[in-house]
Amino acid sequence: MNHDKYLLKLFVTGKSPRADRAYRNLERICREELDWEYEIEVIDVLERPQLAEEEKILATPTLIKLLPPPIKRIIGDLSDKRQVMLGLDLPS
Repeated sequence: MNHDKYLLKLFVTGKSPRADRAYRNLERICREELDWEYEIEVIDVLERPQLAEEEKILATPTLIKLLPPPIKRIIGDLSDKRQVMLGLDLPS
């Protein structure tokens, strides 16, 4: 069993339904699959454009998995659980 804590950054644009859906989907998948061994930081690119620029965010929502390595990115509302599992390097 992998006991590394997952460090996830979710980049969104404002308080939109799409941003809310991405966060809810991510939270549900993490709860079900990561046994609470995760931390999600939500970054609004409107409030913190410099962070979005540093991470080269071109579309939102974008999820970046920082830990455990390797770094992975997923773009979209995270409704496709299989795609998110692959992006997080989780066995499906």
